[in-house]
Amino acid sequence: MLAAVVFTVSGAACADPLDDIVNAEIARQQIPGAAIAVVREGKIVKEGAYGLANLEHRVAATPDTVFQSGSVGKQFTAALVLLLAEDGKLRLDDPIARHLPATPPAWKKISVRHLLNHTSGLRDPDEIVKLNQDYTDAQLQGAGSTLPLQWAPGTKWAYSNFGYQLLGILCTRVGGKHYGEQLRERIFAPAGMQARIISERDIVPHRAAGYDVVDGAFKNQEWVSPTLNTTADGSLYLTARDLAKWHIALDGDQVLGAALKRAMWTPTTLRDGSTKAYGFGWETSPTLGRASVWHDGAWQGFTTQATRFVDDKLVVVVLTNRSDAAVAKLLELVAAHYLGTPP
Repeated sequence: MLAAVVFTVSGAACADPLDDIVNAEIARQQIPGAAIAVVREGKIVKEGAYGLANLEHRVAATPDTVFQSGSVGKQFTAALVLLLAEDGKLRLDDPIARHLPATPPAWKKISVRHLLNHTSGLRDPDEIVKLNQDYTDAQLQGAGSTLPLQWAPGTKWAYSNFGYQLLGILCTRVGGKHYGEQLRERIFAPAGMQARIISERDIVPHRAAGYDVVDGAFKNQEWVSPTLNTTADGSLYLTARDLAKWHIALDGDQVLGAALKRAMWTPTTLRDGSTKAYGFGWETSPTLGRASVWHDGAWQGFTTQATRFVDDKLVVVVLTNRSDAAVAKLLELVAAHYLGTPP
């Protein structure tokens, strides 16, 4: 069984009943390792780590274990765009052609806002772009530009990783340095985070390995070229504590002011007046029947989710290193423990 390869849950009850709940769910899902963080009323009230960060070397997960963000990272790209807009370096309703070179005529009506809220009509060039091949920004943009739009910008909603990749290219051009360096200077450092762009060649202390399950056996994550592993659709190293600190920063205004947070967390209105429960890099739909803003992610053998329960002043972060883990279920179990409601 996969579970036998991963870890054995002790028969003794843990000091914190929540640890028993999490251990049981990780064993049920056969997740190699996980980390959680809980913030309540602006303070970290729980950090937990479970299972193994690395199966080959039998390294236990700890609160310092570094996971890959997946699309949880999109909210940081969105925040950077809003900061650049606040600086006056762009406007959300600018056509992206104003800031990106060599855009095709079909993109003329796509705005920065359309990229932020996934209403651009752009297709993801998954069948063109090879994950094991390096691309310059111009080549990546060019690959996507060969595909026709799905619909007129602003008329429908469809999740687009390519749209956020373009936002990273745009931020680099507008901000005058790589978007990842801007994230470090303007978001991560002020929030006290150690998060950073992925670099598989670097020595990264406490880095977890990500795993897929193939034919009933764990396999290491597939290799992705360096340039495609630094794009702005969610290519970050971070810990559960990093995301907790981000949410604590969002309680104040040291990174983002009230107007920018309100913009991020406002559902999208389409051209016909209908709405979609997605803002700028954040889902805005309820969790466990309660008002929340959140995002999940899946990339290179990792699945992640961070949810902010708006009215309850509660944040729950869950990071795992199994590509198909039901991370939402795990998060709901943790949240229910603090909310006093059934998951």
